[in-house]
Amino acid sequence: MRAHARGKRSLRLWLRLLRCSSQVEKRIRVQLQREFSTTLPRFDLLAALYRRAEGVTMSELSASLRVSNGNVTVVATRLIQDELIAKITDPRDRRASILCLTPRGRRMFARMAHEHEVWVTAMFDDLTVNQCADLMELLGTLRQSIEANPL
Repeated sequence: MRAHARGKRSLRLWLRLLRCSSQVEKRIRVQLQREFSTTLPRFDLLAALYRRAEGVTMSELSASLRVSNGNVTVVATRLIQDELIAKITDPRDRRASILCLTPRGRRMFARMAHEHEVWVTAMFDDLTVNQCADLMELLGTLRQSIEANPL
């Protein structure tokens, strides 16, 4: 295949992936706001803490979420005010803080995570089990290709 045609095909594929991803994200943002009066960044931060019951430092959290420390601080401050997360001093390093879910935050996130799963399932409902498996495999192959071919 000519390089130009391969490039056009790749661009069309990228745009299709981006549109799908954007549509899913937009619908999730709308539902989170409508059902829980919350935002996707808050949901993502709560999800990261839910997976790490022992708590996480701000730096670890910003690295895992791939956002700046400043972004984590802004979102975390609001969640602390809402009593969904707690900030404690790291016993190993008194200069660092550990964030963890409060019992209220754990209950709230469990409800949000359940609803999130329902929304995503509904969006993908027209795909068969085999189509989902094929798409997962293809996206895995795409990820390997992306990682193997840095710019």
